[in-house]
This record gives sequence, C-alpha cells and structure tokens, in this order.
Amino acid sequence: MTMTRRNRLILLLGLAGLALATLTWVAVRPVPVTADLAQVTRGPMEVTVEVDGEARVRETWEVSSPFTGTAMRSPVRVGDPVVQGETIVAVVQPIAPGLLDRRSRLQAEAAVHEAEAGLAAAESRVQQALQDLAYGKSQFDRAQALVERGVATSVRLEDAAQALKLREAARDAAISARALAQSSLERAKAALVGPDEDEDDASACCVEIRAPASGVVMAIDRRSEGPVTTGERLLSIGDPNDLEIVADLLSRDAVRIPEGAPARVDRWGGAGGLDARLRRIVPLAHTVVSSLGIEEQRVEAIFDLAEPLPEGARLGDGYAVRLAIIYWQAPNVLQVPVGALFRDGPGWAVFALRDGRAARMGVEIGQRNDRVAQVLEGPAEGDVVVVHPGEKVSQGVSIEEALRE
Repeated sequence: MTMTRRNRLILLLGLAGLALATLTWVAVRPVPVTADLAQVTRGPMEVTVEVDGEARVRETWEVSSPFTGTAMRSPVRVGDPVVQGETIVAVVQPIAPGLLDRRSRLQAEAAVHEAEAGLAAAESRVQQALQDLAYGKSQFDRAQALVERGVATSVRLEDAAQALKLREAARDAAISARALAQSSLERAKAALVGPDEDEDDASACCVEIRAPASGVVMAIDRRSEGPVTTGERLLSIGDPNDLEIVADLLSRDAVRIPEGAPARVDRWGGAGGLDARLRRIVPLAHTVVSSLGIEEQRVEAIFDLAEPLPEGARLGDGYAVRLAIIYWQAPNVLQVPVGALFRDGPGWAVFALRDGRAARMGVEIGQRNDRVAQVLEGPAEGDVVVVHPGEKVSQGVSIEEALRE
C-alpha cells in the first residue's frame, strides 16, 4: 500500500516536471516570423514612364474670313461631314458702304466732275497725238520716196524716222493718260455708292467659302450672323480618325526616352491598350506650376498610333488618355520584386530563405520599374526572398510564409 502511494507521487511529480519543461520550452523557443515570400524569376521586363496624355487631330484646317464684313449664320454644325471643294462652310457678306453727309456727297460729286473733265482732256490729247502721228507717218513716207529717187539725202529720211518715233511715243503716253483719267473717274464715282445701291448689286452678296479639306467640322467660332474682320477664324475642320497622342513630360523623363520609343495607350474607352510610337519630342520646354506650387520644366511629346482605331471607337480630339512610354525593355531578365529590396549601406540587399531562415544577401540591380528590378549580381533564379521585410526579420530568423486569401 505504501509502495502504491509512492509510485503515484513519483508519477505526479514526473508529470508536473514534464509540463513545466514543456511550458519553459514553449516560452523560450524562437517563434517563426510570418512574411510574404516570392521567387527570383527570369522573364521579359520593361521600364515605363506613365503620364496623362491627350488625343488630338493630327491636321486641322482653319477657315477665316477673307475680308472685313458680315458673316451670315453658319450653314454647318459641329460634327457635320464636309467634302473638300463642295460643302459650303461659311458665307461672308462684304461690309456695306456708309451713308454720306451733305458735305461729303458734294465733295464726291465735285471729284466726279473733275475726273470727267480730266478724262475729256486726256481724250483730246489722244486725238491730237493720233493726228500728229498720221502727219509724221506721211512725212516719213514722202522722205523715203524722195531718197529712193535720189532727190533727197538719207539725212532727211533719218530725221523723218526720228520724228515718227517721237510721235508714236507721244501717242502711247496720251493713251496711258486717258486710262489713268478713266480710273480716276471710276474711283470718284465709287465714293458716291451708297448702301441702297450696294444691296441692288447681286455680286456684292455674298462670298461662299467651301471646305478646304474633307472631314468633319471640329469647332465653330461664329455660329450666328455678325461682323467679322479680315483673318478672323470662322470654324475649323479635321479628320477625327486621324489622331495623334500628345503628352506633357517632365524634362528629366524626356531625356531618357529613346527616339521612336514604343508606348501603350490606356483608358481610351475600349478593351486593352492601343500601340503607339514616339514621333518626336519638341525641343523647347516650358514651365508649368504644379498643384503644389512647384515649377516644373515640361516638354511636349507626340506619338502616332500604330494601327487605325478599332471600328466603333469614340476617341476624339481633346479626349484624355493614359500613356505608358516604354524607354527600356528586354525579353529575358533575372528579376526580383521591388518590395524585397532594402538599403544596406550604399547598396541594396534582400533576405533570402535558407533552410527556413532569413539570410541577408547583397544585390546589384540594374533597371527597375514599380514591380520588379533587374538583378545583375546576387540571388539566383529560383531563390525565395522575403517581400516587404519588417523589423522582426533579421539574419537567421525563422520565416513562415503568410497565408494568402
């Protein structure tokens, strides 16, 4: 009986010691740190600059008023199709002459009488010149006949020829003077033209302007009837299917983009992206003040779409898009997630998984984007690294992969 109690006591003491040892081991044993893991892989990689862009019609034609006058109500509307040389897109009426007060009318009438008198005088001089020319011609013919018979000398013939040329020149001058007087008379009469006479002249109204190119009406500056000046824009025409993409780049990004760089156009209103290619970067930058009040040097980059827009696409002039410009790409690159990198002095490092524990490893990286970085030296393909290592991750710490939902 005594032995049974002793055995029980020993058993209880043993169990208590075992429990205490277990609790002690649990309390002091290293707890694995839960972390996200990723593999170092090899595959295609590209580095892009993402900016906001704008679709723009490549070529637009502006229709302007050819003279000062009155633009009639626009015969077209925005979006109307037009045909080059056929569709009338604007009608402009020349400005009507103003009314003359009594003094101005009397002065204009006097100018007409003066011009008429000048024309009559010029006509008389023409008749006189013609008579002198006829007389000079007869004198020349007589001298020529006498020289041929040997009665007169050749000097007389030369004098007659010279006199004939002078009379011909006088006739031409008189005719020119008559034309000048005729123009002066017409100009003086034009000053008497009033608005009522101008309305009776069918040729005074109106000048019809036809479309300079085929396309659609993009904008109308003058919809209703109203006065216009010479060169004032009336409307613009363009082809909405002939689009280019324009983006404002920071100058520090623009210098990295190679000539003819490919790009991808997103948020254009359809599924997937549209392929585009850089045509040129404008060499002149301009200053833009950001929303934070910071001055930025920006430069305009123009891209051409690689293919025509899909049928039914509604992308148009001035529409906003998102542009991803690819300035570096390679088909087979060893890469590590950017989230696995952390600073280690002047360089970079990662925590690689070695037998379930974290091992610090230096990394030399090349190109990088917002997801992955090119590995030039360090971990090998297939290595598992810790993504976003926190303060708990250090050299030799046991790592346990976090469960993903």
